[in-house]
Amino acid sequence: MKNPVELLENLNVAIYCESGLEYPGEAPYSPHIKYPEYPLKHIGEKANSVYDAFRQTLLLLGLDRENFGRPNWSPLKEIIQPGNTVVIKPNFVLDRHDEGGDLFSIITHPSVIRAVIDYVYLALEGKGKIIIADAPQMDCDFDNLLQKTGLRYIQELYRRELGFEVEVYDLRDFWYDVKKAKRAKAAYTKYRLKLPGDPKGRIVVSLGRESLFYGINSQNFYGADYDRTEVIRYHNGEVQEYVMSKTVLSADVVILLPKLKVHKKVGVTLNVKGLVGAVVNKNCLVHYRLGTATEGGDQFPEGVLSKKERMVVKLQRLAYDLLLSHRHPVTDAMYELAARAARLFFKGLGMEVRSHPRLLDGGNWYGNDSAWRMAVDLYRIFLYADQEGQLHSRPTRRVFSIIDGIIGGEGNGPLVPTSKKCGVLIAGFNPCAVDIVATRLMGFDYNKIKMLSYLVAHPELFKTSVDKIVVRSNQVEYKDLLKPDNRKRYLNFEPPPGWRGFVEI
Repeated sequence: MKNPVELLENLNVAIYCESGLEYPGEAPYSPHIKYPEYPLKHIGEKANSVYDAFRQTLLLLGLDRENFGRPNWSPLKEIIQPGNTVVIKPNFVLDRHDEGGDLFSIITHPSVIRAVIDYVYLALEGKGKIIIADAPQMDCDFDNLLQKTGLRYIQELYRRELGFEVEVYDLRDFWYDVKKAKRAKAAYTKYRLKLPGDPKGRIVVSLGRESLFYGINSQNFYGADYDRTEVIRYHNGEVQEYVMSKTVLSADVVILLPKLKVHKKVGVTLNVKGLVGAVVNKNCLVHYRLGTATEGGDQFPEGVLSKKERMVVKLQRLAYDLLLSHRHPVTDAMYELAARAARLFFKGLGMEVRSHPRLLDGGNWYGNDSAWRMAVDLYRIFLYADQEGQLHSRPTRRVFSIIDGIIGGEGNGPLVPTSKKCGVLIAGFNPCAVDIVATRLMGFDYNKIKMLSYLVAHPELFKTSVDKIVVRSNQVEYKDLLKPDNRKRYLNFEPPPGWRGFVEI
């Protein structure tokens, strides 16, 4: 059994790539072949190439190689032991694609989750817990997500055949019902519905001076919701706090299952940025700072807004602060009336904000100097905080990562990306190393992704150096992926609008 430090120091990263690799269409996503080690009876009627691709990815990492092809092959036994609690954390940000695109360019496909569950179960030898957990965006309909992913069918299969409960947790304490809201222009209080939250509860982790927000004026911080006073309470001077899932921090092993996808605020959303899904109060997260750089902010690039547009944006933010931040039906109604009048007034004066600046609003560009700091803070917590939120000098849990890149998301990610067929799975033991390889495979320069460039420059977070990363792949061309003089763009992802011309190799 490897300890957390040994796993983080393992810089082998596997890329399995297969032309034409596609997701199977029907839950519970069983393999169509009874592999020698397969722990269940149910066999899929249609081909499931994802399941075999997952097996081959684990084999590329050399996991229990000597037993491959035998009934006792258990590739995750170096990471998981019987009796462990294993949390599988996918990317479940939304239950829909708001522009009618492919949902699975946004979220982890359940066929990958199913394969992971089977091999976790093998390593547990039926003793322990498997929990699928995430905190999606506030407007994700989790019941609809479960229906579209078919996770309930996987749960039922395990219950029926093995008497084993695969648990699924929505870690949020509320959600915003967009169906009831219909055409509402804001997330009004009356459409916010309370949820049970994390069954284990929440843990406030204080980073203090170790936070990358320490020493930064917090007065223009903006979080995930309208109430800026809340995010400032969490990040102000010596107080630098994050509200984390106790389920995640209590796990013996966490398996990260992000999507191969771009992100408008940090460039890419893979393992490190995906840790936002372990935060149960998203308004403790600093997303950006109001204003431009000369105003102490990173909301917009300099010069992108006209004077009229600047006025409109500032008035809108003022209305958020004065009205919507209270999360009260009366102030919500006042905002709704004011917003209607303002839209007509500004439209009549020709003071509407153009579409391109709107895309950049909220720090959605490469100059965002806040969101990457938040991601690094979360990574520090993920590595070093225990189940009581206390920070240690050594990593506290074992981690493994598999990135679902069979279909990726490019362009206007992370919420409305364009679907991109890639046919890859990327796996490894060091989440940062896996992110570096995935970023380079996408055709981006990881040195221009601030959260990654910071991590590799700080040994307490990365544990080693980039030149020690070993890429193992069934495709020969990927083995030279990280050579300094290699300028090939490989999968050639289109970056988000605010990152075009900056992050590409």
